[in-house]
Amino acid sequence: MESCIRDSADIGQLSKCSKNLQHVQTNIEQISRILNLAGNEVRLKILFLLFTEKKMCPCDLSDVLKMTVPAISQHLKKLKDAEVITSTKTGQTIFYSLNPSGTGILIPILELLETEKV
Repeated sequence: MESCIRDSADIGQLSKCSKNLQHVQTNIEQISRILNLAGNEVRLKILFLLFTEKKMCPCDLSDVLKMTVPAISQHLKKLKDAEVITSTKTGQTIFYSLNPSGTGILIPILELLETEKV
């Protein structure tokens, strides 16, 4: 690995870059959190299923993913805590769906998966 051998720093550029990063820091944190959650294969599958089906209960997800309901519930909790998904209760059943305001960055990825263009 080579070390930097510049003669002098462009203070204006460095200042502009620092200000730009400060300006988008909250967005970077949010996107990083969402991508980190979606980086788990099971959670990405859950997100894909919720994207394609619009809403599903833990039992349905358990059947499709061939996992226990408690295991699915742990993943759902992480996604819900991060506000990536929301839940609604109908009778005794809790249905989960994507939170539109929390998944914007993921929609193009999920659309690619849906159309098998990956």
